[in-house]
Amino acid sequence: MKNDYIKITGLEVYARHGVYQEEKEKGQTFVINAKVYYDMSLPAGSDHLKEALNYADLCHFIKDVMKERSFDLIEAAAENLAERILIHFDKTTGLDLELCKPNAPIGLPFEQVSVNVSRAWHRVFLSIGSNMGDRKMYLNEAAGKFLADEKVRDMRISEYIETEPYGMTKQDAFLNGAIELWTIYSPRQLLDLCHRIEEEAQRVRTIHWGPRTLDVDILFYDDMIYDSETLIIPHVDIENRDFVLKPMNELAPGFVHPLYRKTMQRMLQELAARNEENKKIHEEN
Repeated sequence: MKNDYIKITGLEVYARHGVYQEEKEKGQTFVINAKVYYDMSLPAGSDHLKEALNYADLCHFIKDVMKERSFDLIEAAAENLAERILIHFDKTTGLDLELCKPNAPIGLPFEQVSVNVSRAWHRVFLSIGSNMGDRKMYLNEAAGKFLADEKVRDMRISEYIETEPYGMTKQDAFLNGAIELWTIYSPRQLLDLCHRIEEEAQRVRTIHWGPRTLDVDILFYDDMIYDSETLIIPHVDIENRDFVLKPMNELAPGFVHPLYRKTMQRMLQELAARNEENKKIHEEN
């Protein structure tokens, strides 16, 4: 929720970021401007400090993070700082950060050099499935790896359901489920993580829609619509996959598909109706 925020302007920190050796050895002053978003309704109503995001703690945390290690690029320093703030302060939902380098070695008159990043926690839904070996173990291990990742929080897992294979039907039944989580990974970074977890489960990609120890797919990422050679969000053909819609309906029946503008509950009901109609047609023929 990007409505309420703490605003920090002109916070000066002496640190050692820069490409040149002199910058690393002598250091220089950096200036941080930030908007850190969080829901202020609870502390505003209670007037209790423990329910607020303490801006003094936040400023000292920024200073400590900026000083604890050296980066060549202020882009990397800003990314590290943004991630650390979001992970450390669990009330945060997002931030806009400007990292300024007033004494950058440019050799020309200038007023300011800075980089700006905006980062936030994103609501994501994943589909997990297995039809080889100890299926439940593979699903549980995958869920555990997401849960243990510091860039993931507020995770929920659906019940596992057994379903018939989709696409290539001559294979063993699948155990399927869905995961809801919040993450600061980008879609591309999250896809890489999903692939690593699959590889750790000895997933082998030889037959399209074939048997697999573990399948982890990104279903939704906020309400993003994204299409590249390696990643499509929302995941394709969700409207025809009951092994996706049933777990999704358990976790978030009111979640709206960003393309079809229908809730998971409605999509599941429509799929059930189509399946019933197809069954009648098949029986009549």
